[in-house]
Amino acid sequence: MTITNLDPGPRFAPIEALAFGSNETVVDKVLPEMLHLIDPHWYEFPPMNPLWHGLLGFFMACITIIAFAGNGMVLYIFTTTKSLKTPSNLLVINLAFSDFCMIVVMGPPMLVSCYYETWVFGPLACELYACAGSLFGCGSIWSMTMIAFDRYNVIVKGIAAKPMTINGALLRIFGIWLFSLAWTVAPLFGWCRYVPEGNMTACGTDYLDKSWLSRSYILVYSIFVYFAPLLLIIYSYFFIIQAVSAHEKAMREQAKKMNVASLRSSDQSNTSAECKLAKVALMTISLWFMAWTPYLVINFTGVFETAKITPLFTIWGSVFAKANTIYNPIVYGISHPKYRAALYARFPSLACQPSPDESGSVASSATTAVQEEKQSA
Repeated sequence: MTITNLDPGPRFAPIEALAFGSNETVVDKVLPEMLHLIDPHWYEFPPMNPLWHGLLGFFMACITIIAFAGNGMVLYIFTTTKSLKTPSNLLVINLAFSDFCMIVVMGPPMLVSCYYETWVFGPLACELYACAGSLFGCGSIWSMTMIAFDRYNVIVKGIAAKPMTINGALLRIFGIWLFSLAWTVAPLFGWCRYVPEGNMTACGTDYLDKSWLSRSYILVYSIFVYFAPLLLIIYSYFFIIQAVSAHEKAMREQAKKMNVASLRSSDQSNTSAECKLAKVALMTISLWFMAWTPYLVINFTGVFETAKITPLFTIWGSVFAKANTIYNPIVYGISHPKYRAALYARFPSLACQPSPDESGSVASSATTAVQEEKQSA
C-alpha cells in the first residue's frame, strides 16, 4: 500500500515556537499582500502573547486620549489668547501641532492593529503610517531645538540679541517641515524602506536590511535627527545656565558690599525665573529624547547586529515614542503662567490655579516677566 500526501511537519521548527507550544510564528496573521515586506528574521519567533497586544492597546488608548486633549488644548489656548500670540510662542504652537498630528494619525491605526494582533490596513497604509512617525517626530525635535535657540538668544545675549519676528519664526517653522519632509520621503524613493515592525502592529524603517543603502540611511538620519539636535540643545542650555549662574554670583557679591541680605529686585527675580525656564525646557527635551532613544537602540541593534531583536523588544519603541506626545502640554501647562491663567479663565476645572499667596510669589511673577521680555524681544 502506498501512502501519499504525508505531511512531515516543519523539520526546522524554531526553538521559540516549540517552547510556546505550537509551530506558529508571529507572521502567520500578516495579510498576504504584506508578506513581501516581512524580513525572514521574524519567521523565527512564535506569536506574541495576546496579553501584550491587550496591554499595548490599552496604553495606546490612554496616550491617544490624553495627548489629543492636552495638545488640542495648547493649540486652542495659544491661538485664541492675544497675549500668547508672539513670535516665540509660534514655535510652541508648532510643537503642539506636530504632537497633535502624530497622535491623531498614528494612535487609532495602532489601536485597531492591536485588536487584530497584526497590521490590517495594507502595505500603502503601512508606509504612510511610518512616514507620519518620521515626519512628526523630526518636526517635534527640531521645534524644540529652535525653542532652545530662541531662549539662548534672549537669555545669553540679552539686549544685544536680535529679536525674533513673526516672519523669522514662520521661516524657522517652514525650514523645520521642509527638512523633516526630505528625510520622510527618502525611503519612498529607495533609500531604505518602510516595513512592519517585529510586533506586526506598527511600521517603521527597515533596520534588518543588510545592504549599506539601508544602513547608511539609518546612520545618517540618526546623526541629523538625534545626535546633532541633542548636541545643539546641550550647547544652548549649557551657556544659558552659565550666564544665569554668573549673574546670580555677581548679585550676591554686590549684596555683600552693600551689607544687605539680598538684592531681591525685579531684575534678580527675572534672572531666577530664567533659570527656572531653562530647567523646564531642559526637562522637556530630556523627556523627548527619552521617548525616542528606544527606537534609536532598536535601529542600531539591527544595523550593527549587537543582539537578537525579538518582537516583544520592538514594542518599547512604539510605547515610548507615542508617550512623548503627552509630555509637552503637561510641562507647558505647569510652567507657563499666561497659559495657566488663560486655561483657568476658560476651563476652571482643568487648571491648577495657585492660591492667592502663591500667585503673588516672586517666582510666579518673575516667570511671567521673563516670558514677556522674551516675547517682546
